[in-house]
Amino acid sequence: MLLAITSERDYNEAMELIEVFLAKGSAKMTEADLAELQRLSLLAEQYEDVHYPMPIEPATLPEMIRLRMFQENMKQKDTAKTLGISETRLSEVLTGKRRVNMDLAKRLHEKLRIRAEFILKAA
Repeated sequence: MLLAITSERDYNEAMELIEVFLAKGSAKMTEADLAELQRLSLLAEQYEDVHYPMPIEPATLPEMIRLRMFQENMKQKDTAKTLGISETRLSEVLTGKRRVNMDLAKRLHEKLRIRAEFILKAA
C-alpha cells in the first residue's frame, strides 16, 4: 500500500493500481475499492501538481481553443459544428490566418466557456 508518492516510481505504481481499479468497473468495486481508488487518485494528483504543473492559462486564443477541444475530447470537426462555423474557418483561426470577429467571439465564450476578457485581450 502506497502511503505517499515521492518518486516517479511511486507515481507509476499508483497509476498502474488506478488502472486496475478502473478496469474492474465501478459496479464491481467494493466500498473499500472505491476509497482506495479515491486515495490513490488524490495522491497522484498532488504529485502531478508539483512535478507536472499545467500552465495557468494558454498565451493565445488558438492555444485556448485547442485546450478546450482537448478538455472536451472534441475533434476539430466537432468544435466547428459546435461553434456553427466551417472546419476551414476554424482551421484558419487555429493557425492565426483569420482573426476572430465579434460573432465568433461570442460563440467561443458561450459554447467553449472561454472568458470574454481573454478573447478580447487576445484579439
